[in-house]
Amino acid sequence: MSRFEEVKNLISGLEDDFQKFYEKGNKAAGTRVRNGMNEAKKLAQEIRKEVTELKNSGK
Repeated sequence: MSRFEEVKNLISGLEDDFQKFYEKGNKAAGTRVRNGMNEAKKLAQEIRKEVTELKNSGK
């Protein structure tokens, strides 16, 4: 479940930047959102790989 916590923390850490970008038009916040979402994508791919490996190993 620590991987799930990583995802939650990453997304919640971006909340302020989402608001700054979408509500105030802050372009620097948009860059931080893009970078954060890229990290979320990488993390999601790692988790998918881990889940597949565990599933196929019979655990």
